[in-house]
Amino acid sequence: MTDQSWLTEFPDMSRRELLGIRKTLDGAYRDFSRAYGDQIEAFFDPLLSFLVWFENLLLNTPWWLVLGVLAGLVYFMSRSWKLSAGVTISLLAIGYFGMWDNTMRTLSIITVCTFLAIVIGIPVGIMMARSNRAQSIITPFLDIMQTMPAFVYLIPVVMLLGIGKIPGVIAVVIYAIPPVIRLTNLGIRLVPHETLEAATAFGATPTQRLFGVQLPLAMPTIMAGINQTIMMALAMVVIASMIGVKGLGQPVLKSITNQYFTLGLLNGLAIVALAIMFDRVSQSYAKRTQKHLGDVKNGQ
Repeated sequence: MTDQSWLTEFPDMSRRELLGIRKTLDGAYRDFSRAYGDQIEAFFDPLLSFLVWFENLLLNTPWWLVLGVLAGLVYFMSRSWKLSAGVTISLLAIGYFGMWDNTMRTLSIITVCTFLAIVIGIPVGIMMARSNRAQSIITPFLDIMQTMPAFVYLIPVVMLLGIGKIPGVIAVVIYAIPPVIRLTNLGIRLVPHETLEAATAFGATPTQRLFGVQLPLAMPTIMAGINQTIMMALAMVVIASMIGVKGLGQPVLKSITNQYFTLGLLNGLAIVALAIMFDRVSQSYAKRTQKHLGDVKNGQ
């Protein structure tokens, strides 16, 4: 084979090989979804049941009771009457414009996704903080998760589980979990070595150092990670609506396809209002926690 013929034939060979690899991977994933799709759906049935129950709880509870409970939670976490009043006014405006049900649906799925992200992300962040090898293995996956286009998450999830709430939850959690993992790892690693040495000198075990020293001192950083996770989960709401997740995202998607300006604007503003609520409340709680730790350090 001459050099010129090699140059002309190699691109065709590469394309054929690439096409073969793509067909092999597609076929393998299709076979996997057909063989284990039912078992995976059954595994997520308890989560689906809880999500449906929680959504129905918010929808069927009188609006004034939900409003009162939310305002009380905001005050409990922030100790701010102004913030509680702002949340109350925002929710009243959302209800006045007829977006209460969709807001409750969005609130339910964001709450569940954030809870799952915290339950999974904080232990992974702790593992990364305690092992440099674990950090070197997990960090590339976090890089991929944060740089992958959001729409790409929907492809394997929909192929495996179809459309509905659970695929949406999985896609949102995968998209939103990296910040809480990274900042948990960072917060624990930033705890001064002198503090850990002092705890060890007083006879603290590794578990006691973790729960009694490292996690409390890292809590402001961890809360910043939780805050970013909530923001990313809300950013995924509109995209998740494409696979059947009901809430504020579906009217926005409908307004895009049908050019309903007011519908999209109002529901978009409702998403912004939820984002601001979560952001301000989580920041206030983090500042209050940090202040409490400062008072403890100063002996107050």
